[in-house]
Amino acid sequence: MKELRTSGILLPISSLPSKYGIGCFSKSAYQFVDQLKEAGQSYWQILPLGPTSYGDSPYQSFSTFAGNPYFISLEDLIEEGVLKKKNVMQWILEQKRDL
Repeated sequence: MKELRTSGILLPISSLPSKYGIGCFSKSAYQFVDQLKEAGQSYWQILPLGPTSYGDSPYQSFSTFAGNPYFISLEDLIEEGVLKKKNVMQWILEQKRDL
């Protein structure tokens, strides 16, 4: 018999755990999907992924086609050698000082 009902969860990408602030498409996203599957969930609903403007609302994107650079995994860029962890940590400290 075919199942008529399915279920899922709404969780914005930015709510995933991350070492560097908001969540992104990193290993934690893959782990979350694995947890959803283990829990018998069928869907993961996310908020819009476009770049945000004033107020960082995902519903006020200034582009229909671009992705939000906030969701790029810094960990993956460090592993690939595109960034150095030392530089990322230095930039984060500078940002905190500017607050």
